[in-house]
Amino acid sequence: MCTGKCALCVGTSLYPLAVISIICNIMLFFPGWDVKYAQNSQITEEVKYMGGLIGGGIMVLIPAFHIHLTGKQGCCANRCGMFLSILFAAVGVAGALYSFVVAMMGLINGPYCKYLLIIWGTPFKERNESYLKDRNTWGTCIEPKNVVEFNVGLFSTLLVTSAVQLVLCAAQMINGLFGCLCGTCKKEKGVRVSI
Repeated sequence: MCTGKCALCVGTSLYPLAVISIICNIMLFFPGWDVKYAQNSQITEEVKYMGGLIGGGIMVLIPAFHIHLTGKQGCCANRCGMFLSILFAAVGVAGALYSFVVAMMGLINGPYCKYLLIIWGTPFKERNESYLKDRNTWGTCIEPKNVVEFNVGLFSTLLVTSAVQLVLCAAQMINGLFGCLCGTCKKEKGVRVSI
């Protein structure tokens, strides 16, 4: 496959992944589908780091535009464009890695919720065994309703999405290196003269 076509494929694939990351991060601000928790700062700490919005969203969306445009310029575009795609893809790798780490920490620490009737906090954070293995403990959080399922679902989606973004951006860095070293693969169209 030509490096330009590969860049076009990578850039196009990054768009929906970035949008999914942004949507998941925005949804995490409204546990229990209620605005009051965000207004009272009663949301999971990792949500405030905006890994999906900044890292997996904006820091991947901007490179996706450039990588997509580099791929559209021709079979292998040009050496300068491919070199720049390496730099943009590196920004995408950093953003995806940030989103991945924040999502992983959100899953490990668990949600911020009301437990023991009056206490607000992160009840799963200091446990020896992960709450993810024992669904029976998820009832510890009494408010917001179903916050554990809500956080696990969205942080898991962010984790998978950022892992795919990481692989695609790293692949584009390698692809861009080949495109930068090899140059274009466009064939010159010859002019036939019939006599």
